[in-house]
Amino acid sequence: MNTKLVNFIVKKYLKWDKKNPFISISALLAFIGVAVGVMVLIVAMAIMNGTAKEFEDKLFTMNYPLSIYPKFSNKVDQKLLQELEQKFPNLKFSPYLSTQVMVNNSDTMSGGLLFGVDNKKESVINKIYAKAAKKVNDFNKYHLITGQGIRDELFLLPEQKVTLYFTQIAPTGLSTMPKMKRFIYKSEFKSGLNAYDKAYMYTSIQALQTILKKPKNIYDGIHIFSNNPFEDIKRLEKILPMSVGIIGWWQQNGNFFAAMEMEKKALFIVLMLIILIASLNIISSLLMTVMSRRKEIALLLSQGASLTEVKQIFLRLGIIIGFGGIVVGTALGFGGMFILENFDIISLPADVYGTSKLPLLLSNLDLISIICGSVVIVFVSSYYPAIKATKIDVLDVLRNE
Repeated sequence: MNTKLVNFIVKKYLKWDKKNPFISISALLAFIGVAVGVMVLIVAMAIMNGTAKEFEDKLFTMNYPLSIYPKFSNKVDQKLLQELEQKFPNLKFSPYLSTQVMVNNSDTMSGGLLFGVDNKKESVINKIYAKAAKKVNDFNKYHLITGQGIRDELFLLPEQKVTLYFTQIAPTGLSTMPKMKRFIYKSEFKSGLNAYDKAYMYTSIQALQTILKKPKNIYDGIHIFSNNPFEDIKRLEKILPMSVGIIGWWQQNGNFFAAMEMEKKALFIVLMLIILIASLNIISSLLMTVMSRRKEIALLLSQGASLTEVKQIFLRLGIIIGFGGIVVGTALGFGGMFILENFDIISLPADVYGTSKLPLLLSNLDLISIICGSVVIVFVSSYYPAIKATKIDVLDVLRNE
């Protein structure tokens, strides 16, 4: 194949066509369309991944990577905790008790879920709790840490006493009434998710053992921190007794993340259609070039140029237009991500999305998928006009033109 001839003609056809400017305009629109499509895909996938990761981080912390719970009898005890700590020294364990309560301060009341935890162990596995606990010099038995939403709703001040009403009933002479106990409010946490900040509270595990009359060696469950929960859950399942179960954070929120993943795939397909539509301009531009250059193609073939060389001319034309758009679109996509990350162009309501900054995260797999998908579309769009150029009847064209 005569490469010099092919490159010379490609350069010639890439120049602005003064006789048929619409051909050049169509090629330019194809270039812009591919670039815009790639840019939008990169930014959109980065936003989808960033949003999913942001929610994952919040849910990961407040739901814990792994949790052990009793199935049909209260067999989550101190003996099981010690056995797990010995067999899995790389994991962090935090036993807990939990109960629903109503919190009363003056004329205001709010409901929530109260966890009784070991302050030291919980601080190791829950960074949000640990940050709030650092504000407390000495975490005693009846101290209370609440979510920021509860604090704001009840107008709580540090060292203020609040009354907690428990769901258990206590007999009082001829009648019964819910158990109640005054706690000292010490600090608040902010998880970034309103649902947790308005519902979760923490106190010492000893406080709930006393109020709920729970044995000291029996727990409602054990929260576990793991850097690799998908593997560790399998290892734990093998040694846990039949009376207890274990669940991962992804299982507790499976529907949520499945919906986000489906939305991401649907968005990818829809936005890829932008590149597909732009590629139609590549087809139309090359077909018009073929039609306007019929005489030149016929002369090339009559003077010894091979069909492969003619095909390569138009294939390279389409690839240069399309690949140029992909390169420029990729650069624009990363440029757009940089601007969104460093300038407050878009501000989100933190109480809805958990963050006021637009989260961005582009995975390597998504970037490769975008580029590979674009390359395939551009190549297919360029191939058909290139084949069409080789179907010209040389004798007929030379006779008539």
